[in-house]
Amino acid sequence: MGSRGCSEPWGFTAHPSHRKDVEQVYLRCSEGSIEWMYPTGALIVNLRPNISPASYKHLTVCIKPFKDSAGANIYLEKTGELKLLVRDGERSPSRVYCFGYDQGGLFVEATPQQDISRKITGFQYELMSKGIAADLHTASGEFWAPCRPCSDTEVLLAVCTSDFVIRGSIQNVTNEAEEQESIIHVGVNKLYRQKSKVFQLTGESGNWRGQIKTLLECGVKPGDGDFLFTGRMHFGEARLGCAPRFKDFQRMYKEAKDKGLNPCEIGPD
Repeated sequence: MGSRGCSEPWGFTAHPSHRKDVEQVYLRCSEGSIEWMYPTGALIVNLRPNISPASYKHLTVCIKPFKDSAGANIYLEKTGELKLLVRDGERSPSRVYCFGYDQGGLFVEATPQQDISRKITGFQYELMSKGIAADLHTASGEFWAPCRPCSDTEVLLAVCTSDFVIRGSIQNVTNEAEEQESIIHVGVNKLYRQKSKVFQLTGESGNWRGQIKTLLECGVKPGDGDFLFTGRMHFGEARLGCAPRFKDFQRMYKEAKDKGLNPCEIGPD
């Protein structure tokens, strides 16, 4: 879906005579970031990925405001109607807001400030297919059934479609109460696939390690045994998908293979 992993910072230094200006910004990448320095007036953010316009209806847009973003409200705009997505000053560090591409565009409006010199409004954005987005979020921005165990079919499909697939063990779990997330510290025994370098060799021992995030409410705890970890990259972070115990994955993989039903080949040993 066009160029990925690109960053598109956009700066606009306001002048008092431009306080009512509305600026247009066009972004061609399927993921990136935007910064609006010293916000006054408003921005219309046009996301125009390098794909056929006929495919736009199949896209979901997700945005994640920077932790220190300030100075503007972010709206979803369609045919002149505004729906507030992010209120200026709202502090939800891990909150992600998603909507269908055909639901409208982004309208960023500066809020009245005594001193704009210290204000920067910014956010990351990603465009993805609606099928992938459904695995991560609903349109309201909340995670969808993140702690529900996956069925055998879902596990086998996740092995084929996930951004990362590894066999590993839980070394430690760090809980972040403020962000309502848990960070799973994983020791990797076998790396089947990764699209980003989340899992890397560390130290002289040559062990592979990495971190995967999930919701705090899932109650993940360190434990014995190996798991098959699958998931997707989202705003540069590995998000947990299906994670059965490895012995259970071996069973379901063998059963599907014997019946000729496994959707893709992977060495389960």
